[in-house]
Amino acid sequence: MKEKRNIKALIEKEVPSLNNLLDPEDVQKFKELTSELRDTWTKKQMFRTETEMQFSVLNDAKYPTKAAKYWQCVREQNVFLENLMTLSFDYRRTEVKIKRLEEKLKKEEDPIKRELLQIDIDEKTFSKASAQLVARDRMREIKLWSKFKKKFDDGSFDTKNVNTHQLNSYHLTMKNKAETLTQGSSQPEVFNVLGQLQSIERIKKDIAIENKKKDDVKLEFNKNSIGQQS
Repeated sequence: MKEKRNIKALIEKEVPSLNNLLDPEDVQKFKELTSELRDTWTKKQMFRTETEMQFSVLNDAKYPTKAAKYWQCVREQNVFLENLMTLSFDYRRTEVKIKRLEEKLKKEEDPIKRELLQIDIDEKTFSKASAQLVARDRMREIKLWSKFKKKFDDGSFDTKNVNTHQLNSYHLTMKNKAETLTQGSSQPEVFNVLGQLQSIERIKKDIAIENKKKDDVKLEFNKNSIGQQS
């Protein structure tokens, strides 16, 4: 089976054409670097590393709870899933286009048009290899987000409804933001942060009052039920 993402043959095939772009000594150097360039192309960083995912995306100030981190993992993983599916459709479309070009090439007799068709085929073949590389790295992130979801899911929060954790998580987030405000902070920034923080604290207070009322009603109902039984 032909190795996926191997563009060494494509690079070597393109070397003669580079004579039109590069000086002879640079063309020779390019030939010598073919294997190294293929290796560079294959292992270059495309998306975030595991380290970047932890400190840049899932940073403690923005996502202060395990629940907040878990649900951000869900969002990130879904983005990469959707992008991978879109890439798959594009890849299938490219394969069909290559087949169509190859059919045209078989029937074409004009040498100039044949040359143009072959260039299109080579370009789309390189595009396929690039798509395979992107797909591999998107799948890498999908697997890492799955790993992080398992890490944060300790059974202490709701993993079915994202809304359940948000009041507490956002409260901590806004408190973190409020602590970073200084005299140099702009008025809109202060207004926004403190406004959200006060709103969250009011909502939490309202919920606590509402829950207390429900508990009082339930307690009164139980007392009445016991009294009637006596």
